[in-house]
Amino acid sequence: DVPIEPQSEDAIVARLMREYRNQTVVMLAPLVSNRKGVYTDLAQWAAGKGYKQLRVDGKLLPVRPFPRIDRFKEHNIELPVGYVSVAPKTEASLRKTLSTALEYGKGVVHIQTGKDIQVYSTKRACRSCGRSFAELDPRLFSYNSKHGWCAKCYGTGLNIDDVEWSDERARTGAEDNVLDSWIEWLQVDQPCEECDGKRLNPEALAVRWAGKSIADYAALPVLDLQALFTKKKLSGREGEIARDLLPELRSRLGFLNEVGLGYLTLDRSAPTLSGGEAQRIRLAAQLGSNLRGVCYILDEPTIGLHHRDNQVLLDVLEKLEAKGNSLVVVEHDEDTIRRAQHVIDLGPGAGKLGGEVIAAGSAEELVAHPTSLTGRFLREPLRHPVQPRRAVSRSIEFLEVKGAHQHNLRGVDAKFPLGRLTVVTGVSGSGKSTLARDVLFESLKHRKALGCKAVGGLKSVERVLEVDQTPIGKTPRSCPATYVGFYDHIRKLFADTAEARMRGWSASRFSFNTKGGRCEECEGQGMKKIEMSFLPDVRVACE
Repeated sequence: DVPIEPQSEDAIVARLMREYRNQTVVMLAPLVSNRKGVYTDLAQWAAGKGYKQLRVDGKLLPVRPFPRIDRFKEHNIELPVGYVSVAPKTEASLRKTLSTALEYGKGVVHIQTGKDIQVYSTKRACRSCGRSFAELDPRLFSYNSKHGWCAKCYGTGLNIDDVEWSDERARTGAEDNVLDSWIEWLQVDQPCEECDGKRLNPEALAVRWAGKSIADYAALPVLDLQALFTKKKLSGREGEIARDLLPELRSRLGFLNEVGLGYLTLDRSAPTLSGGEAQRIRLAAQLGSNLRGVCYILDEPTIGLHHRDNQVLLDVLEKLEAKGNSLVVVEHDEDTIRRAQHVIDLGPGAGKLGGEVIAAGSAEELVAHPTSLTGRFLREPLRHPVQPRRAVSRSIEFLEVKGAHQHNLRGVDAKFPLGRLTVVTGVSGSGKSTLARDVLFESLKHRKALGCKAVGGLKSVERVLEVDQTPIGKTPRSCPATYVGFYDHIRKLFADTAEARMRGWSASRFSFNTKGGRCEECEGQGMKKIEMSFLPDVRVACE
């Protein structure tokens, strides 16, 4: 809680005298901090100043000839200005070298003793303990960058067993960016003790504006943030800095509010968002991009959305269109079809019975078309057969969830009758998937209460299956026949023929997933990928 302020060269000299007395230190002037490039011109400049070496990523390299460094990797380059013995009798030499290092390092100097490096700055230092800080960088405030993330949880905000993750990385060679899927696999849900779930390192969290850190602002709902930035009136230096930022913030937050996401906090983890929420965030980003002349193609955007959310979505799509963009939507939803300016109806049936344009024009023209199936249903909505209401049996059994408290759920109690078709419905983001999948499914699968206080009636269910939209099979060679297990019987029949038995072939000989049976040219994929220089890869049928 002490403000970081400039300090004089004299203050740095006093600290060096106190901390490194009777030691020899190397004074390094930082020239490049975490930037990509080859920096041959920098080596030429250093040679022109009479220096023989540059310290690149912790290694001393000659300036003539300067080795070629990786252009696409971030580098830290420092200039070794001189070796100095820290003692009262060498103070004049110390001051002179420090002054040169601060000049080249633009107010920052790195002091090296052995492998240890300490930063000293004339611009940013703590007046209480004297510790100096490097210049603030936008990447310091990102938990997707190693410059900003909390070193304990890699920016995930979760309590990761570092030993376990290091072992996994050593075993599989996984990079840090694989951590997200690894966490999902581990099902970690405890907040990180180091950053308290805020994902950023202490330096990033110590930077405050109006008394709050960036994590505090990100933890507010969109509606509260919008109200905050609408009321904020800044003047002077702050007003100059925020002149372009505030209007941008207000419009972006406004777009999120328009698509019905005013209740979301900005730091909400992506895996915890519902499908509808994720889709509307993407649409809000497009509204904020202010592009013109773009063709947006949306495949069934209303799937899984509540009728109220459909209207919000269609309003957003109309706004995108009003900006001078084209929208092509694949859809079955009646509201979307009726609001479209042009409808193309394909049919007449599915699969080999389809593939023709039946009708094209407005929704009214579709309704008037004699052979359009869509037009017929728009004209005469399907009537439900009249059935008496089924009497509720007194002996009916229930699955009972008590105190469900994950994501958006706030202590929900719910009963699911067994032997019935039960539908969970509600607006997007209200917690439908959380209740059905994350609470009920996980509790049934693990036979214990997960994400809730208790689950009653577990003994009545022998088995639980989840049917979702994840692609079937584990390889690109999977097809419905292999997935259903249909091919297993066919392969056994082939392996039972006299010819196959004579040759000693097993069922795997007739599989396109295993060596010996599959075509080795395409490894059982049926297609070959041809890499084209400067062009996208081309896929051709394997000969």
